[in-house]
Amino acid sequence: MEKGTLVEVKLHGDRRLVVIDRPEGKKHFQAIDENGNTHTIHPREINYTIKASGEGTSFNHLQIPSFLQKIEKFLDPSSLEVAWEILIEDNQATSPNDLANLLFSELSAVTSYASYCLLSNDKIYFKQKGDLFEPRSLSQVSELKHQAEAAAQRAKLLEEFQQKITDKLSGADVTWTTSDRSRLDCLERYALHGDEASDKAAAQELLSFAKRSKNEQSAFQMLVDLGIWSEHENLNLLRSQIPIRFANELIAAAQECFTAPIPDNMQHLRQDLTHLHVYTIDDISTTEIDDGLSIETLADGSKRIWIHIADPTRWLDPESPLDKDARKRGTSVYLPTGVIPMFPMDLATGPMSLIESKVCHAMSFAVDLDAVGAIANYEIVASLVKPNYRLTYDDVEEMLQLGVEDDLERLADYARLRKKWRVEQGAIEIHLPDTSVKVDSKNGDRLTLELMEDTFSRQLVAEMMILAGEVAAKFAQTNNIPIPYRYQEQPELPPLDTLMQLPSGPVREFAICRCMTKGSLGLYASRHSGLGLDAYAQVTSPIRRYSDLLAHWQIKAFLLGEPLPFTAEMLTAILQAIDPAIWDANQVEKQSVRYWSLEYLRRNKDVVWEALMLDWLRENEKLALVLIEDLGLKLPMRITRQIQVGDNLRIKTGEVDPRKDIIYFQEAQQSTSVLEMEMERDSDRHESEYAT
Repeated sequence: MEKGTLVEVKLHGDRRLVVIDRPEGKKHFQAIDENGNTHTIHPREINYTIKASGEGTSFNHLQIPSFLQKIEKFLDPSSLEVAWEILIEDNQATSPNDLANLLFSELSAVTSYASYCLLSNDKIYFKQKGDLFEPRSLSQVSELKHQAEAAAQRAKLLEEFQQKITDKLSGADVTWTTSDRSRLDCLERYALHGDEASDKAAAQELLSFAKRSKNEQSAFQMLVDLGIWSEHENLNLLRSQIPIRFANELIAAAQECFTAPIPDNMQHLRQDLTHLHVYTIDDISTTEIDDGLSIETLADGSKRIWIHIADPTRWLDPESPLDKDARKRGTSVYLPTGVIPMFPMDLATGPMSLIESKVCHAMSFAVDLDAVGAIANYEIVASLVKPNYRLTYDDVEEMLQLGVEDDLERLADYARLRKKWRVEQGAIEIHLPDTSVKVDSKNGDRLTLELMEDTFSRQLVAEMMILAGEVAAKFAQTNNIPIPYRYQEQPELPPLDTLMQLPSGPVREFAICRCMTKGSLGLYASRHSGLGLDAYAQVTSPIRRYSDLLAHWQIKAFLLGEPLPFTAEMLTAILQAIDPAIWDANQVEKQSVRYWSLEYLRRNKDVVWEALMLDWLRENEKLALVLIEDLGLKLPMRITRQIQVGDNLRIKTGEVDPRKDIIYFQEAQQSTSVLEMEMERDSDRHESEYAT
């Protein structure tokens, strides 16, 4: 190759013009760029030799800038379409020189290189084959044009999106489009799943644009800064499979329960019990009212207990869209920030609930007790009831103290009798403080954490629900109706003398609690050791627990004399299918309570808390479990000094990070740091269950 030849080469990935200076060895050349820098090039690095036919012009590197300036006026990509339309007629390939003659009616180094640039940059009309460029077919050009337009549109949307990001982070109001939402969704997935996110690269590109660190914590903070998430966004909920909203068709199906309800197939069997005084007793925040209580005085003067359970199956059929969705959910989810119901809220809190002063559909359990509290007679009927009193637990406590409601007094007497009877049957009582955590605003400003006292009013309701569960189990056993039974294997409790050596109260109760086995669901009645019952079925929460709903359908079909909607095999399959959803819900509930509990402690770092040392979790590591008595919180704490189970401590919060699930405590009289705990991780998994 002669000295002074102008060529296009690829240098460090860029297309550059250089002038050949001299050979370098056998196969290479020294070439000079427009800045006077020397490069060693191999012939295969040369893209194009710029020398029009008949020209013998020699170049030097100082001419490169002016040469590039001259070709600019010829670089009109639209001119390629004209050439393509001419050449496609004969499917004729072209060279840069031929194209220069066709487009510019002149052939020179400038027009030749301009034609080469047009052809090599083109992605639509021509494709290179050797030294020539072939015209693409009409269909190919149409498709490539479509792709180019789509790419241009995507680029435009990306540019607009990036501008919105800049504006929003500067405090301006923006409106997110569907396209914007898809980009924000990838950022959300990265914040939730980190390296496991499928579109991690796209999220990191967005973080880079915003000049932020490329990690999931940065993604979370950016979403907060953009107003997409709140500072206290429930990431555990978002990571779960729990549906947060209801599809439009389910909302429509729920509305049909108001406007065009299905026929009540139990109508001819429903007993009118609206003459009974019905008490519904719940927390003040409860909106799904699924149980009520009554006392009936019989002709002989004896008293009968009525336990009325909401009848949501009156409003839907098995395998209906609402049923299938409830099955997928498995349960309502109760979080400090609110409820994610199993049914659309308007339906769950409306027709399905036992609403004060309204005639409501129910399944009513009539029970006669004998002198010691055992079930003497029982009956299950479909009914109509009209709740008279919507009471809170505090209301019941006050009314019982004042003695103003005879029926309520009778219910209290029966609750005491039942509890005594169950204890005699081996029921295991555990009285540990529990915690109520409520968040009344989206940003978490109004956070309350209160100790839930085990009041008699709560025990009264619990005893009546347990009684209904025993009746349902007896009824199903007697009539060979497959339903889900709840059972609990007998725990291996410490010897009585060992328990009595422990301080009474929470320490002793916790020692028993640690020995208890997990409750299970199955289709065969088995003893529930904790309740002291030989058979027990949960049927009192059909609005918020799917297994209860199954039992209702089975019992109602039997009362109607119809085939049962579910065989034992079908029930087994359904219970297996809903188990992951229920587990998921339980985990999210625990994690959410824990997050807000730690957040409460973070906001009250200066408070000194009275605590009780419950037990050693790992004594060799000085890791203990303490109870903050005013809050009912049980948390691990590392204590380096000598201490005994049952000792009192005064502690305060050190560093705490609810998002990372980390908290440090220290004794108020000491300055040593004592704890770092991460929930249910590795060997701490078992111990952490007692801290939630």
